Amino acid sequence: MKLGAFFPSYEIEDDPGAIRDFAQSVEAMGFNHIMFIDHILGVSDTDYPDIQGPYRFFHPFHEVFATMAYLAGVTERIEFFTSVLVLPQRQTVMVAKQAAQVDWLSGGRLRLGVGVGWHALEFDALNENFRNRGRRIEEQIAVMRALWTEDLVDFDGEFHTIRKAGINPLPVQRPIPIWFGGEHPKVLDRLARIGDGWMPRKRLFGGGDQNVPQDIEVADIIGEMHQACADVGRDPAEIGIEQMTRLNMSDKTEDWLDHGRELKANGGTHFSIHTLDAGLKTVAEHLAVMERFKDAMANL
Repeated sequence: MKLGAFFPSYEIEDDPGAIRDFAQSVEAMGFNHIMFIDHILGVSDTDYPDIQGPYRFFHPFHEVFATMAYLAGVTERIEFFTSVLVLPQRQTVMVAKQAAQVDWLSGGRLRLGVGVGWHALEFDALNENFRNRGRRIEEQIAVMRALWTEDLVDFDGEFHTIRKAGINPLPVQRPIPIWFGGEHPKVLDRLARIGDGWMPRKRLFGGGDQNVPQDIEVADIIGEMHQACADVGRDPAEIGIEQMTRLNMSDKTEDWLDHGRELKANGGTHFSIHTLDAGLKTVAEHLAVMERFKDAMANL
């Protein structure tokens, strides 16, 4: 399996050099990819007391395309992966252009993970419709794939109209791989029909996500995807699968290894370590955990 390191966006020092050092270090360790989280706006606890997670105005979320473009110039091999980019809150053609540029600059090292998002505030601020985001994301993907593979595009859809126009330069990968996050039945159906890969959030070992059930087996999660593929007549082997393990300071490397073995036995293709919100304060501390994870996975 390919191994990934989660970019510690809001726990990294306020220094572009720290971002560079992080990417170069995980590349030197032998990781296959870096995962980037995406949020544009942060809010205040006073005005939005019910917002969950690290989405406050004081949490630094580095803009994903700008960060990946910067890192493309200071790395040589490692892949960049958005997990996930909230696609429907963005202009589709602009995303296609930005993604193509990152892929071109990096020599074909971009994997685009996308999702519909949950934060209506961001949609409102970006002047996009939160209520039709699920329907709109499918047309967005069709538009982007056309722009990534054709010199001139004619597209007439429900949400997009393009008349004999295209982007230049085109990406190295034509098209750039698109992965989906989540396990909602609509997501699984979408994945089975048009996705290249999948990022289920259930069963995140090492603490997991408080909003996601943990009492479910990896085989059962992946079985849901296989059924969705069967429903549309697609071979599930065509779809990559990535899960991540979250760090608890009490974790043992054997726990990571057990999860990796279970994932691999059930067709998993990518496995990543998530070190945010574990009490780590510096790039060096994050890197120390990631090196321990990488060493443990040598026995996978």
